[in-house]
Amino acid sequence: MSTKTIIKVCGLTQADEALTCVELGVQWLGFNCYQESKRYLPPEAIATIVERLPPAVNTVGVFVNASAKEIKEILQQTGLHVAQLHGDESPGFAHALQVPWFRAFRVAGNLAEEEIRSYSQELFLLDAAQAGQYGGTGHAFDWSVATRLRDHGKLLLAGGLRPDNVEEAILQVRPFGVDVASGVESAPGRKDPKKVVNFVTAVAQAEASWSGTTFRRDDVPP
Repeated sequence: MSTKTIIKVCGLTQADEALTCVELGVQWLGFNCYQESKRYLPPEAIATIVERLPPAVNTVGVFVNASAKEIKEILQQTGLHVAQLHGDESPGFAHALQVPWFRAFRVAGNLAEEEIRSYSQELFLLDAAQAGQYGGTGHAFDWSVATRLRDHGKLLLAGGLRPDNVEEAILQVRPFGVDVASGVESAPGRKDPKKVVNFVTAVAQAEASWSGTTFRRDDVPP
């Protein structure tokens, strides 16, 4: 099935798991290009997965303080569509990039609206801040911050999302999309198909709740 809310599964490392996610209705797939990440995948490995995906799937490379040259080269080498800037990249750096990009912001307390506006971007991601880590922590943040900031563009909500809390998150925040990594894993980088099914189901249930329609469990592939 396909949901109106974009579902992004991030930190993929296996081709079969990526294809399973697509079959289950996941529209965006993320690959970690940051070498310090436990979900890091070399460009050549990413390329072998991306070439097997349907063209309609949006593929994202996650970068942390990489150079503009490295980002451009990896996107060209792998066939990834867009760069997710998940480090401390400045607005000037981002706008000078010659590839599609969006910025991820790590939320600690109240994130200033001015910081988001300074990037003048259509799409942005909010994730939980965790000292010394850049995403994939499994920690959530105060969703009221996301609710306050959602009008600044298309919001991808990340940070500690799981099958058992993503419905509540969507109903509260009404984001453009949701981003999950550890919440559907059996181990870092290994996606559990049952957890992906449950996550997609919960997203569909949230949409049915706010639209007043009836959700059927068998709409999700087994």
